[in-house]
Amino acid sequence: MKSSFSGTGGNNCVEVRALDGGAIAIREGEAPGSVLTADRARFTALLAAVRTGRLVRLTG
Repeated sequence: MKSSFSGTGGNNCVEVRALDGGAIAIREGEAPGSVLTADRARFTALLAAVRTGRLVRLTG
């Protein structure tokens, strides 16, 4: 299912999935073959950093 936040301009979203064993898989919609994995604690820390503005959007 595509997120309503990703708009209609293409695959500009990040997909997240819980894996067996507690790991979290993260991939960009434009590059579905590239997958990052993290444990739950690190993923939670990443979300906290995004929510509090400690990470900024990178433009390329």
